[in-house]
Amino acid sequence: MLEKYFELSARKTDVKTEVMAGITTFMTMAYILFVNPSILGSAGMDKNAVLLATALGAGIVTILMGVVVNYPIALAPGMGLNAFYAFTVILGMGVPWQVALGAVFISGIIFIILTVTKVRQLLVEGIPTSLKHAITVGIGLFITIIGLKLSGLMSIRLSLIPPTLEKILAAKGNGTPMHFETIIEMGKLADPSILLAVFGLALIAVLMARNVKGSMLIGILATTILGIMMGVVKVPAGFSPVAIPNFSQNAFLALDIWGALQMGLLTIIFTFTFVELFDTMGTLVGTATKAGLMDKNGRFPGIGKAMLVDATGVSLGAMLGTSSITAYVESAAGIGAGGRTGLTAVVCGLLFILALFFTPLAGLIPDAATAPALIIVGALMMESVRHIDFSDFTESLPAFLTIALMPFTYSIANGISAGLVMYPLLKLISGRGREVHWIIYVLAILVIVRFMFLAE
Repeated sequence: MLEKYFELSARKTDVKTEVMAGITTFMTMAYILFVNPSILGSAGMDKNAVLLATALGAGIVTILMGVVVNYPIALAPGMGLNAFYAFTVILGMGVPWQVALGAVFISGIIFIILTVTKVRQLLVEGIPTSLKHAITVGIGLFITIIGLKLSGLMSIRLSLIPPTLEKILAAKGNGTPMHFETIIEMGKLADPSILLAVFGLALIAVLMARNVKGSMLIGILATTILGIMMGVVKVPAGFSPVAIPNFSQNAFLALDIWGALQMGLLTIIFTFTFVELFDTMGTLVGTATKAGLMDKNGRFPGIGKAMLVDATGVSLGAMLGTSSITAYVESAAGIGAGGRTGLTAVVCGLLFILALFFTPLAGLIPDAATAPALIIVGALMMESVRHIDFSDFTESLPAFLTIALMPFTYSIANGISAGLVMYPLLKLISGRGREVHWIIYVLAILVIVRFMFLAE
């Protein structure tokens, strides 16, 4: 039944590989179960309610992606979007969290409309092939940066001059240092946690070089066990791997849609929609390309359904009580482990729901164990760079900016935006404007308008 429904043979995979891939994806994403409640909790939301919404939302929407679309892509509340929701909208602007959830819900409805009218599908089809491959590479480097930071192998040192320090202290830790006040350097290799991450990286690399099935999963589990033995991972006294979730504390249907409309949160709704649009588009294109789902014409069969599931997830997440649910770049970890079908997503989704009962166990997996998997995935996604024609400057510079700005500005949306503006500009100037799909010109204008009026 699984073979027939998920077309396993046609995509050159099997049940064992898909299950391993689903577990791998979950392990690289499990941190959101703890990070999201922490971020949204700082804005006044009940942490237990956010945990319920995070696990249920991620589980339900990820299973939908697997069953409805047959894509190996997982979804969960998006990092960055949750920070914007908590710190900018709620704490910064004083918007009640229920009203902010209403704004998220409305942005999801806008997404659904854009998807049903096939506008989002048109956007993906209009993106030139070189930028599609650049998005894949950029996401790979973005994942690598995340992995390097989580592992501690990359460290950011501050050397603040007195005026900057005074401003940051006055703003209670909020502020942007001058360019010469931040230094990116190697972490201290004597740190046991970093040594553990190096071990995990070496172990996964060796296993993959020898084509061992489930290399990333084995590496994550082995590194976690070694971390416990080293004392890097602390097992609490009286530890029990099972915990019954408290469903009485929830934020189901607590959103205030009418309040969002009354407060005139159009700018906030537009920002949610803009960032979600480009983040999701980039993640879907990058991961689907890596999974071999792009046909010879540069199209993705089923992309419309994938976008509809993603759009539904945004509004569903708001109804459950969390910020925007979106496609996760960490899905590439499962794809790197061999995941090619929706069965990978179904396994990952089920684990998110089961995690409600095993949060203590999931909490034992350290960053040092998952970070190496993300770094390896970054290396795997670099393969797409060979499909970019670097001999043609009108193709290479937009691709390069797309690749570079994703990791170095820590935003998939920024990278895609740069490519979408530079590509039509160079083509027009060089007299090759007809090579550009008309929708790209529209997107370029929207990007410019967004950064002109919503620069902050």
